[in-house]
Amino acid sequence: MKIRVLGCSGAIAAGNRTTAFLLDHDVLIDAGTGVGDLSLQEMAQVDHILLSHSHLDHVLGVALLADSVIRKRRRHRRPPIQVHGLPATLDALRRHIFNGIIWPDFTRLPSAESPVLRLMPIAVGDELVLGNRRIEVLPAEHSVPAVGYAVHASAGAWVFTGDTGPNPALWEHLAGLEVAHLVIETAFGEEESELAAVSAHLCPSSLATELLSAPPRAAVHLTHVKPGELDTVMREVHALPTGRTIAALQVGQVFDLG
Repeated sequence: MKIRVLGCSGAIAAGNRTTAFLLDHDVLIDAGTGVGDLSLQEMAQVDHILLSHSHLDHVLGVALLADSVIRKRRRHRRPPIQVHGLPATLDALRRHIFNGIIWPDFTRLPSAESPVLRLMPIAVGDELVLGNRRIEVLPAEHSVPAVGYAVHASAGAWVFTGDTGPNPALWEHLAGLEVAHLVIETAFGEEESELAAVSAHLCPSSLATELLSAPPRAAVHLTHVKPGELDTVMREVHALPTGRTIAALQVGQVFDLG
């Protein structure tokens, strides 16, 4: 199993793409603007999209990908792409994106019987078995209903927190689990710590507190930093006594999970 980082920024600017990861060739974990770097052929191979929450920087690619691949998938008689998310996340897609005003309803196109997208509700604690991949739905604490994901592998899990503020339920859930990689958000620097708190994101000091409860042997990778703030955030993170090696996630980075 391999996970390729398509996007890991908290907003857009030149060279900055929002959250999206490609698991092998057929599973997207979140669908931000990073999806746009996939070729049409790569997009057409995606059979599952796992959403962490409903915010635009994580779901924009669902709508645009559907429009890009509908002809190719119909031509090859591919089944609908399964879009997995919390009921509240899927309801937001139905009401605010696939409503015929913001975007066509690709959950009913090209036909209600054979659409390009099918919405699949999930809940925290669910385990999705997609081929030979086992993916667990994790709790997150954000300004809208949200989840993270753990991709289980023999060498240890790859854990993505999703957008989250302080999240004790996550660490309780991961207790006893061997975690090889922890992809955790830190959206803001210390100067905006109050904004981080009210918007249910992390900043360096709250990250340090969270890492006290995180799996001890996990390699830590920061994601969702706002454009132009990466150097500041990493300097502040490295100044804290976390006792961990912490790296910034990079577009194009590949995790080989064996």
